[in-house]
Amino acid sequence: MGKGRLEAFSDGVIAIIITIMVLELKSPVGSDPTALKPLVPVFFSYVLSFIYVGIYWNNHHHLLHAVQRVNGRILWANLHLLFWLSLTPFVTAWTGASRFAPWPVACYGVVLLMAGVAYFILTRALISHHGGDSALAKAVGADAKGILSVVLYALALPLAFWNPWASVAVYAAVAAMWFVPDRRIENALARP
Repeated sequence: MGKGRLEAFSDGVIAIIITIMVLELKSPVGSDPTALKPLVPVFFSYVLSFIYVGIYWNNHHHLLHAVQRVNGRILWANLHLLFWLSLTPFVTAWTGASRFAPWPVACYGVVLLMAGVAYFILTRALISHHGGDSALAKAVGADAKGILSVVLYALALPLAFWNPWASVAVYAAVAAMWFVPDRRIENALARP
């Protein structure tokens, strides 16, 4: 089957996720700049989550651009990814409201970890469906960057109970690693 409905549905879900996250940002109480100070953790968690959702949207777009068709296994793998991404507004709000307390930061990490695993599964399902010699398979290769991300999330989870800000630093470092769009797929598709 074609990939159009999967792309459209995924784009819609991701747009809703971003909308829910921004609706969690509440107006400050007061009218002077000091009224913004209590909102700094909430805004920081929103920015980090917005970047993550944007990274997933961008890379999801590249993945689907590199393939022609999907099957039921790919549809379920995609829903698995969207499930974990849909929890982003919840953990974002909890992390910011708690001012980065250990449990919320760890739960934020669980969502990042599981979204990373789900993305890896989706990538492998697409490669399996299109073959090991497909442009996508050649572009992704061993996916060291994806695997490293999942490993870093897993390491950051227990770190949250010792030093939540160290965990957040790991999450931010992984986001920075992916912030520049992954050009492997673009480059593979551009080759003659």
